[in-house]
Amino acid sequence: MKCFEKLVRSHITTSLSTTSDPHQFAYRANRSAEDAIATALHTTLQHVEHQGSYARLLFIDFSSAFNTIIPNRLLTKLMALGLSQPIGYWIKDFLTERSQRVRVGAHLSSALSISTGSPQGCVLSPLFYTLYTNDCIPSHPSNTIIKFADDTTVVGLISGGDETAYREEVQRLSTWCAENNLILNTSKTKELIIDYRRNKPDIQPIYMNGESVERVSDFRFLGMHIQQDLTWTLNTKALLKKAEQRLYFLRILRKNNLQEKMLMSFNHCTIETVLSYGISLWFASCTAAERKALQRVIKTAQKVIGCPLLSLEDVYNRHCLRRAHSILRDSSHPGHNLVELLPSGRHYRAIRSRTNRLKNCFYPRAVISLNNAELQMTALSYQSDLLNWLTNLKCIYFFEFNILNLFSKNTLIFSFSFCFKSTYFDSLYPNFVALCV
Repeated sequence: MKCFEKLVRSHITTSLSTTSDPHQFAYRANRSAEDAIATALHTTLQHVEHQGSYARLLFIDFSSAFNTIIPNRLLTKLMALGLSQPIGYWIKDFLTERSQRVRVGAHLSSALSISTGSPQGCVLSPLFYTLYTNDCIPSHPSNTIIKFADDTTVVGLISGGDETAYREEVQRLSTWCAENNLILNTSKTKELIIDYRRNKPDIQPIYMNGESVERVSDFRFLGMHIQQDLTWTLNTKALLKKAEQRLYFLRILRKNNLQEKMLMSFNHCTIETVLSYGISLWFASCTAAERKALQRVIKTAQKVIGCPLLSLEDVYNRHCLRRAHSILRDSSHPGHNLVELLPSGRHYRAIRSRTNRLKNCFYPRAVISLNNAELQMTALSYQSDLLNWLTNLKCIYFFEFNILNLFSKNTLIFSFSFCFKSTYFDSLYPNFVALCV
């Protein structure tokens, strides 16, 4: 049955790919929790760059979200999205009149028919929920609703102290949940306020279903600790604690004479993956002391294994560049429009940032990574051409003269200097190398 469910899931995702909410980051190709966090952080940081502005992040918690889906309402929504009628009726039949029993020891309850919710452990259940909540979208441009499965976050951008749009959005969301049989758990719903203003007036709490939402100074959002000042102290401490615990097991395996290849695999699966989770989001923003503390974990693992490992900075650069290329290939990604080619068609337009907070955020750093990669490719291309040309030179004097003239007419001096930084040229032509630098 699960194999058939996977076929149905593939058909649905292919048929409805263009009508799905772009801010639903779960169960979609080229999407991850990191994309959801990056979108929330970039939206917030870009807004608080403006004077007198702040942001309110509402992390909503639902009670038994998958168990409250109404099949008839889901069918209506699927038809509105453009799903074929036969598949829609099959889904309705799949979700209604399901038989359920409970076994406790040797005792078995009588069968009970259920026609609400989606089966636990079902391949299609997460997809059904994302389609069920697909029409949960913001009604005001200053608000963004970011979804990752049943984790829903409302980002309200406040300017001039006017919170009308944000409060109306929260009220509209509460009404939408009631209409769609989704139960809000107000006691577990939290709010985080990002405010860098010097004079901060008292901000009134937000209410949902008549209850005040608790305001917190930090929140664990999709596995990462987000603080109200958007620093990464708590997140770094959590990563260090988890990675150091796994170092203990690496030492045990080493004492039992496990092969180096197996130790490398263990390190990659249990330590490197912990340290690299969300690294494109926090590495450039955390302090030098925090990066040094995390790097010590890698150095310790390197000593235990007995072979060199990638530094944390190398892991960050690779991860950031890989995600940037993934976003470039996906035109439906919310961050695709942030990566814009210049008229030359060779480099990407830098994202303007007034503060280092935004400059070190993922999307501005991704653009820098793409431009650096393009520069390196250009340098390698020139290096290949020049090396081929150098092999045809008949005397050193001719080479030095023509190169100096070439540099005086060419604008890509940095690319050339990058290629010629070597021991050979430093020793023979120090004046030439100094000129390039």
